Amino acid sequence: MNKDWSEKNKKMQSLIGKEASFNEGIDVLIDLRNDLFGQITSIVNTYPEDAFYKMPFAKADGYHSKTLSYSMWHIFRIEDIVAHTLIKQDEQVLFSGNWIKKTKSPIITTGNELHGEEIAEFSKKLDVKAVFNYCKAVMEASNDLLKGLDYKELKRKFSDEDKKIITDSKCVSTDENAFWLVDYWCGKDVKGLIKMPFSRHWIMHIEAMCRIAGKL
Repeated sequence: MNKDWSEKNKKMQSLIGKEASFNEGIDVLIDLRNDLFGQITSIVNTYPEDAFYKMPFAKADGYHSKTLSYSMWHIFRIEDIVAHTLIKQDEQVLFSGNWIKKTKSPIITTGNELHGEEIAEFSKKLDVKAVFNYCKAVMEASNDLLKGLDYKELKRKFSDEDKKIITDSKCVSTDENAFWLVDYWCGKDVKGLIKMPFSRHWIMHIEAMCRIAGKL
């Protein structure tokens, strides 16, 4: 893991654990997210469109086995669902911004159910710039959510009704490679979600994107 990102992530986790340093921890998290999104921005501004559906590590075991487009879609669909359908229980950015039409995506799910050539074919259908703009919109909305959180909300847990809301949204595939996400998210409290979809999940997939880009 990138040393700077890892250190910021550890610092953030320590700071948000105490009420006195919670706001500072959120600031560190926002700073980390800005650093990470800068990597995505650099890749989008540097590579041609056909690079975004290539799979240089197609047979590898790891996040780098995907495509650049898939990686962006996956990171921010998960964040959009968790931030809005689960935590805020309002409308996802995907729908409020009409991003399905703009991105030309054939799916509204996280993409966990896709494998191998399905990932490449899915990626070819996406409008890269629109996906990037969707990602940016999700990030900004999530940053607002994070800045507005109160320390006391960190211990908030989720219920079977929350699971049903996510399932009914059809934003998580019923495929066994995807549906586990519903239990995973709802098994955490808000603090646990901050530690994964909003931070570590970014790091893992953006490091994979950098590896893909480096190979290309």
